[in-house]
Amino acid sequence: GFIGVHLCKRLLDDGNHVICVDNFSSSNPINVEFLKKHPKASTNFEFLRHDIVDKLPIEASRIGQIYNLACPASPPHYQKDPVKTMNTAFNGLQNLLELAREAGATLLQASTSEVY
Repeated sequence: GFIGVHLCKRLLDDGNHVICVDNFSSSNPINVEFLKKHPKASTNFEFLRHDIVDKLPIEASRIGQIYNLACPASPPHYQKDPVKTMNTAFNGLQNLLELAREAGATLLQASTSEVY
């Protein structure tokens, strides 16, 4: 989404290695194509098409920080499948918390008012 693509760009600008995870349930693949064109993308950017409701196939040793922006934020997206929205918000977060614990990483959790 809008925030995620700009966050990834900033992290790449700062020389960080970025593993971007998205299932494109409410975002546009063109954002990933934009990031793949970043000057540092060839060495510092990986994309994984994945739903965080399922455990991530990423080794914990590769993780230092996690930014979770995975939650549909517009009524058409979250109303289409409200159970999926809740699973993403809760089960997805649980998977990321477990990964952060294994990695000794920090996690920034963003959400949307639609979870209430």
